[in-house]
Amino acid sequence: MSKKFAPLPPGVWGVVATPFQGSALDICTDSLSEIVEAYQRIGATGLTVLGVFGEALSLTSEERALVLEVVCESSTLPLVVGITALATRPAIDEVRVAQAAAGERISAVMVQANSARPTVLIDHLRAIHAATGAAIMLQDYPASSGVKVPTETIIAAATACDFLVGIKAEAPPTAAAIAAITARVDVPVFGGLGGTGLLDELLAGAAGAMTGFSYPEALVACVRAWREEGYAAASAALRPYLPLINFEQQPGVALALRKECLRQRGWILDSGVRTPAAPFPEALHAAMRLHLDEAAHALAETVA
Repeated sequence: MSKKFAPLPPGVWGVVATPFQGSALDICTDSLSEIVEAYQRIGATGLTVLGVFGEALSLTSEERALVLEVVCESSTLPLVVGITALATRPAIDEVRVAQAAAGERISAVMVQANSARPTVLIDHLRAIHAATGAAIMLQDYPASSGVKVPTETIIAAATACDFLVGIKAEAPPTAAAIAAITARVDVPVFGGLGGTGLLDELLAGAAGAMTGFSYPEALVACVRAWREEGYAAASAALRPYLPLINFEQQPGVALALRKECLRQRGWILDSGVRTPAAPFPEALHAAMRLHLDEAAHALAETVA
């Protein structure tokens, strides 16, 4: 089956956090610009905006449009825009808001798998594409959607939808799912989950990573090393950062941990999160500093 759109290029697509400021937790456009500019400096392939870690569910339509406008002004990187709705009509509305704000800068909209039944998922994706004309990236992330989707359903959707340009596999065991998908469909598959399974995902056939991390330079270096030199080089590039990757992905507080790590790096001014996200646990401050210092040392050695 020929594809309607070019597949998403391989590499690291940085998932952009939405920075807030002050007691009102308004969007901090200065910090947002800094994050986006930093991703471009370090060689990210593109940006994923308004994803789960972008706290899109806590944003109004006007705030989502503002985020996209700031991102477009601050970078020339291509965009994947997250769509939070699981129902078809609200998802279409979200796509249209994104298209009005970012237009041709959008390479794809990321739609969550909303049903274990292939016919339901395929009809959902086809309806969104028919109404908006958008290329779609399919995200399988049951921790966010609450929907457990068999890998066979993802494969069926990728086979049936010629407007699919990528798949984001975030249903553990991710490497097993990626291996099954890449063996049967010609659609690039990206890992997520903060890079916790990145090496195994690359071995399984992943095109790269679409995720956030407070030291995304490590993810870029890992994927680049994998493509140019293979597993040993990729492992060496990522290994010094694995304690911090593991630290950031602690269930329930992962968003607050990453935002505080980004604040410690100077990439954002305030690490506040909106409800229902949990705040940063102060008891983890010492561990965070240790892991950040190790990561900073590793990055300094790489640059040197």
